[in-house]
Amino acid sequence: MRPDTPAENVDHTAEAARLERTAGLYPEDAEALLLQAAAHLELSDARPAATALYDRLLSTPDKLENAPLVRALKASNLWEYDHEAEARAIIDGIRTTSPRDPAPWVIVAESLETHDELEAAHDTFTEAATLLLTDVAEPPYATHPLLFGRHRVRRMLGLPHDDWDALAETVNSSSIPLNELHDPKRVWSLGSDNPAELEAEISRLRAELGTYRAALSRPFPVAVLHWPAEELTELLSAYPTLSTEYPSHPEHLATIESSLRELSTSGTANLGIVTGTVPSYEAFAASEGSSPGDTTLLPQYATTLAARGRAVAWPPQRTSDCWCGETQPYDACHGS
Repeated sequence: MRPDTPAENVDHTAEAARLERTAGLYPEDAEALLLQAAAHLELSDARPAATALYDRLLSTPDKLENAPLVRALKASNLWEYDHEAEARAIIDGIRTTSPRDPAPWVIVAESLETHDELEAAHDTFTEAATLLLTDVAEPPYATHPLLFGRHRVRRMLGLPHDDWDALAETVNSSSIPLNELHDPKRVWSLGSDNPAELEAEISRLRAELGTYRAALSRPFPVAVLHWPAEELTELLSAYPTLSTEYPSHPEHLATIESSLRELSTSGTANLGIVTGTVPSYEAFAASEGSSPGDTTLLPQYATTLAARGRAVAWPPQRTSDCWCGETQPYDACHGS
């Protein structure tokens, strides 16, 4: 499915089946592909089939990159078709193990919130924020939903603002303040006869929808291909015709950063970097019935890696390690 395909035109059952077939072709990417397939099954209301995919992944937990995420998704899905007790047990287990990735925390907390367990949702958001953000100078992008979700639940509970709420407001990129977006009384304004109130509420809803769309689109970015130094040396040794595309490794890295900055300046959102390997590229070329020396394959290869969940979002946090692999912060390396 193309990233610009309208949601109403998607055959979720067929898309899930296609992703399952692709997972069979690329077992190293099976986790990301099967999670996408399960999401399509949930959207088609085939929730038992989605649970079967989660169980299939969890049958080999040692091979998973993010087992807590799979368990969290399974719990959220189970609760949606009346398996509340099992879902609660999984959620309790996730909170006990305290994963270092924010995604499982967000999923289980929002599941609790959806089912009106506001106190439990608040406690879950707070546990995660305390674990992942204590003494962190700049909250990573992936932790923003924790702060936003906690702020939202606290507004519904009528709790006063605290330091975490203030931090949530500082990382909010929407034009609408969080206090307005998360105002429990907003729903009443939709029934107002005052055109000004309705217009203001529509603006707030558009801003909130834009935030959700940005978050949902991140797993499939516009991706630029990156070759580590060793891989590029091997690639050019095997396929010298590609030297016109890659004169040197430093120039290759500089081109990646400049290309991404140009795309960002032009208004292109959701940018990312995918890292190639020679064996993977050769396998892709063989699947396309083409020679690896064909430069037109390179952007196709990058798009395929992104579709398989291999992209890393760009730009990194300023204080995070640079995307190029150097052990120095991005703002002191290619982000300078």
